[in-house]
Amino acid sequence: MTSSLLHTRVSAMLGIEYPIFAFAHHEDVIVEVAKAGGIGIFGGTRKTPQEIRDVLKSIRRRIGERPFGIDLVIPKGMPASNNREEIEAQLPAEHRAFVDHIYEKYNVGRPKRAGMRSRFVRSEEMAAQQVEAVLESDVNVFALGIGTPTGAVDAAKADGKMVVSLVGSPRNARYAMDAGADILVAQGYDAGGHTGAIGTFSLVPQIVDLAQGRPVLAAGGVATGRHIAAAFALGAEGVWVGTPWLVTRENHTDPVVLKKLLAAGAEDTVISRADSGKTLRQIRTAWSEEWAAPDAPVPLKMPYQDILIGDLLGAIEDYQVEPLMHIPAGQGIVQFKDETTTAEVMRRFVTEAEAALARIKG
Repeated sequence: MTSSLLHTRVSAMLGIEYPIFAFAHHEDVIVEVAKAGGIGIFGGTRKTPQEIRDVLKSIRRRIGERPFGIDLVIPKGMPASNNREEIEAQLPAEHRAFVDHIYEKYNVGRPKRAGMRSRFVRSEEMAAQQVEAVLESDVNVFALGIGTPTGAVDAAKADGKMVVSLVGSPRNARYAMDAGADILVAQGYDAGGHTGAIGTFSLVPQIVDLAQGRPVLAAGGVATGRHIAAAFALGAEGVWVGTPWLVTRENHTDPVVLKKLLAAGAEDTVISRADSGKTLRQIRTAWSEEWAAPDAPVPLKMPYQDILIGDLLGAIEDYQVEPLMHIPAGQGIVQFKDETTTAEVMRRFVTEAEAALARIKG
């Protein structure tokens, strides 16, 4: 273990060299981050329970005893059962007609399969099964991207897993602390994916002050080593990073989407509810513009929006309908203009952060 300037209490708690948490949806990224001294967190919320079991076993085989984690989204107020027909029966005619309009306007072929967001319903039933799959595994960290259900937290901690909760406001942080989260991730407005309304620089110090001694990670716009050093200056003891991995070879990003990511500036990301019903920062495309148009219906609440547009999103991907192809991404994407590797991103993070911290120390 190196004596890096980045070493913090979080590093010691997890037995890692660098307190860099890499959120990604491909296991190859998780593996490479672990090898480089950080910790990968696999985004598993749209995976079936069996897929979760399989990917966690695969990652463990590949990284040995190095720590890694999984992230699930378990919001309140979801339907009790995984019953797609029941949800579809409640979809408004206006919204169905708008989806048909998009199919026709962009000449999208009819779906060959259920889409990623619609192959199961985000429900209490599915969440319980996903949590069970996580608890059966030897994963080290259980992260919760939305929601911090007390029962899941208690079960994970009883099993020796560290619980990490992403929060976008002081109110979210208090709820996560009451539920028993071990580490809080202060995720600012800059972030890709589901994000809140408070900027990272405003949010992180607030959460640090509220944390009652719990470690805090900074998230949202973290794309260089200088951002990591700034996070430390704000009181964070590590960072949670998602967007940079999208442009690595190990993420296997669709070439059409990768081109959009590499061309994007910070202003080319937009917050929309069109994908899930909750605020989600993504690359600006015809998809986000269609749903922001004055005559567009207001996106439905989760999980109704998932089921409404899930098959359409799958068809857009299958038929490579370029104007509509998009991906969640944060404002930090502006820092990346070429495809890279996970190992290179980690190397740059560490080198730049250590240099910035050394300058600060004078």
